[in-house]
Amino acid sequence: MISVKDISFAYKNADGKAEKPILSRFSLDLPENTVTAVMGESGSGKTTLAKLLLGLQKPDSGEITGLDGKRISAVFQEDRLLPWYSARKNIASVLTDTKAENDALTEAILEETELTASADKPIRELSGGMQRRVAIGRALAFGGDLLILDEPLKGLDEELQKRIVPRIKKRFPTILLITHSEDEAKLFGAAKTVRLK
Repeated sequence: MISVKDISFAYKNADGKAEKPILSRFSLDLPENTVTAVMGESGSGKTTLAKLLLGLQKPDSGEITGLDGKRISAVFQEDRLLPWYSARKNIASVLTDTKAENDALTEAILEETELTASADKPIRELSGGMQRRVAIGRALAFGGDLLILDEPLKGLDEELQKRIVPRIKKRFPTILLITHSEDEAKLFGAAKTVRLK
């Protein structure tokens, strides 16, 4: 199990001095085969927590255990897509198996994210909601032991959310959902909810 233990973190100013702490002695366990929701307003440290788990930031104190040998996939608040690639190529860009295996997985994920008809369009020609689905698809293709979702359903209508969430959960039984939405946490069936202030 991945555990966050007594983590403290503050961003530094230009002089290298710590500003207001974002997280202070924060602890969280992420049980396997469970959706854990972390909720809170903007600036409460939700995205910072994701960056710490991904190793993009280092805590000032405390530790994160259980990451050894774990593969973590993520959907960030920003889609972070390759704009010169098509939806298909963005999803396939994280794959390392043989071409036949990659092609089969890419096609399956395009279908699961309902992007088959737009698979070969450049990203810049896709709507915001479609780009969001490409970002989700890329994370699903990358695979792993834990999926971190940071406000994953923005731009998706309610019916589409209801269809896609079960497909996400089928591929990733262990999820850290970062959201400000009670409805989103319920839709994912979060078994555990932690609130940041």
